[in-house]
Amino acid sequence: MGEPHYRIVTPYKSSPNSGMPGPYPGQVVRVHAEKSVDAVSGAVNRELVREMISNAIRSLTGDAREDDAWARFISPTDRVGIKVNCSGAPRICSSPEIVGAIADRIVAVGVPAKNIWVYERFENQLVTVPYAKFLPQGVNQFAAETDRGSILSYDPKVYVETDFFGEDDTRSNLIRLVSETFTKIVNVPVMKEHQASGVTGCLKNIAYGDFSNVARSHRHEKTNTLTFIGTLASVEPLRSRTVLSVMDGLHGVWHAGPFSNSPRFRFYPKEIMVGTDPVAMDHKLIEIIEAKRKAEGAVTIFDRSPEHLGNNNDPNKNAYIREPGHVEYAGKLGLGVFDEAKIHVKAVEL
Repeated sequence: MGEPHYRIVTPYKSSPNSGMPGPYPGQVVRVHAEKSVDAVSGAVNRELVREMISNAIRSLTGDAREDDAWARFISPTDRVGIKVNCSGAPRICSSPEIVGAIADRIVAVGVPAKNIWVYERFENQLVTVPYAKFLPQGVNQFAAETDRGSILSYDPKVYVETDFFGEDDTRSNLIRLVSETFTKIVNVPVMKEHQASGVTGCLKNIAYGDFSNVARSHRHEKTNTLTFIGTLASVEPLRSRTVLSVMDGLHGVWHAGPFSNSPRFRFYPKEIMVGTDPVAMDHKLIEIIEAKRKAEGAVTIFDRSPEHLGNNNDPNKNAYIREPGHVEYAGKLGLGVFDEAKIHVKAVEL
């Protein structure tokens, strides 16, 4: 069976020099701070997190002042979406301390709090995280689906159509706020392995996290995430409006992701990764997950052996044949740099 055929429908055109892979293709900043999170209690050092983000974005842009660095991506007239990842919440999610710090900096460059939205697809996941305690007063929280399967918050004019397994509904529609309201998006994924896609980082969070009806891409052991993730992420206006990714690596999941039902499979990299290139960042995420799995004696996420299909309570078993190749595929679509020789990583230790 060949690759699925996709029909992309959107009235929006690409904005030159905007969005993914952005002004810093192939560049990744990784800031590690040993005291950023307590691996026993899970408590996060809020002030140290702020320092980590400040160092990361200034290292990326080369600016001495943090406000100048943020102003390269966000202007006072923007309407900004902060795309969090709450699959696995409250056990694992985009940390409120990180999300709050990002919102603070967006306000600092002149965006009114009322023009900022922390958003996710599913309300029953979003409400489990106490974001409001960490956000400037007036920042909005929004979930596209207050009831699972509801379609009113999706744009009927922007969708990707394909038939994977003969399913009845073959369209995946973009969240209306993305197409009709936001002018900029800051993507905040979490460092996680994923049973279908291998990893769930920048690309999957902005793709599966912004479209409806995406879980249909995998059935039994087969998953179409190899091509579907990059295809979704490349749709306008999502591609052009996603201007920055701030990956939460304070905590993570190295197996049985993305939901993290078992504490056994959580770990604490204690880092934050920042860039405009989701492919380069996810390439580094693959390396992080692979290194942790190797240390734990688990098979690679690139393994395609049928003998390793099964109950994922065993770290050498999985429900699907994973497709971490989706990251390289997205690079071929122009979303970023996958070639290791062309990726430059700046590591900062606090």
